[in-house]
Amino acid sequence: MLAWEAMPDALQGALTPRQSEWLDGHLARCDACRAQFAQQQRLQRAMSLPVDLPIDAEAGLKRLLSRIDNPDLAKAPEPSRPVGWAGRALVAAIVLQAIGLGAMGAKLWSLESAPAYRTLSREAAPAPAGSIRLVPDPAMELADWNALLDASGLRVVEGPNKVGGYLVVPTTEAVRREALLQRLRSTRGILLAEPVAGTP
Repeated sequence: MLAWEAMPDALQGALTPRQSEWLDGHLARCDACRAQFAQQQRLQRAMSLPVDLPIDAEAGLKRLLSRIDNPDLAKAPEPSRPVGWAGRALVAAIVLQAIGLGAMGAKLWSLESAPAYRTLSREAAPAPAGSIRLVPDPAMELADWNALLDASGLRVVEGPNKVGGYLVVPTTEAVRREALLQRLRSTRGILLAEPVAGTP
């Protein structure tokens, strides 16, 4: 791993004599690193070639076609980069993260309820007892809407529909619906407050 990190500096001549001596000793013992260093040297030499050399496209095409026509030519295996403890730790972290995401996705998927939809051929479900249809002003602030629901002891069970209406029910049975309807109708920002009988 250290040899791979030292190679770019060695190619630029930026290693200290001690580092250069260590790298030379390592390259003498390690075939993979020696092959990689030779490849980097070839790349460095290729990059230093003048850019105004003429390009022979025909020769390149012939070479490509000959490689396509002879796919059985043995190709030298590319040296694999050694994996150190940092690489193993990264792989372990990725595996743990994938397991965690899979578990979280499975949990969320199991909690999701089926989408609520109705066909025209099916009868509408009856509205809960004591339901009220409320249509707030579209300009009404969310904080004001929530405050109104809390003060009136109401909770939303359906909505908004196409016209912005909500179906609400009292949270306690002690609320008198007629008095509640009068109070809602006189509340600023409520365009409609009507009891629902039967189906919404």
